[in-house]
Amino acid sequence: MEKEGIWVTGASSGIGKAIASEFAKVGCNVFVSARRANELERLKEELDEYEDNIHVFPCNVASSANVEQTCKKITSDFKLNCLINNAGVTSFKSAEDNSVNEINDIINTNLIGSLYTIKSVLPVFKKSESGTIVNVLSVVVDKIFTDSALYSASKQGLLGYSKVLREEVRKHNIRVINIIPGATETPIWSQQIRKEKGELMMSPESLARVVVSSFLQKDNLVTEEIVLRPLTGDLN
Repeated sequence: MEKEGIWVTGASSGIGKAIASEFAKVGCNVFVSARRANELERLKEELDEYEDNIHVFPCNVASSANVEQTCKKITSDFKLNCLINNAGVTSFKSAEDNSVNEINDIINTNLIGSLYTIKSVLPVFKKSESGTIVNVLSVVVDKIFTDSALYSASKQGLLGYSKVLREEVRKHNIRVINIIPGATETPIWSQQIRKEKGELMMSPESLARVVVSSFLQKDNLVTEEIVLRPLTGDLN
């Protein structure tokens, strides 16, 4: 039986790396993307036992041409069943203090980059009349956190887009799943915050298991949105 094919963006660290690892361990072909090719190769080496399941495809999601080229490379050799939109950046600054470069980087990576990847896979999924799109969002989509205006805009934009998309692609048997996590212990946080509050955060591995479980649901249902928070609640 042909392996399920999973494309994970932002797979070089944190949540994306954990998701890629978990999919590889359950026997899927995992196509890992990020800007840092050396980190992707390191992931492949770390998963020594499952390295045959890991396939490296460096990609900058903020480039539409790069995304389109990467999707074509993947689908020319493999079956693609699922896209995990996980690539993301942020800056913990007030709206006034965000530079123009930060505005472009965060919106282009978190929001526009996800739209590029979704647009690239839709013809593939429509042709096979199946497919799953998983967007890793954040609790900023329904709760206000100061010094996160740009990040909130990018994630709320993707949430709105994916809700409309879901209704458009149901007829093609395409599932759209939004994962909405609270604080997770990843490099997106400063070393100081991870040192002080890391024990209160969720682990990327726990979150990854939820993502894989959601994808593996094969009956006539879709888990459309999953909110995940640390047991102790959001960080103050």
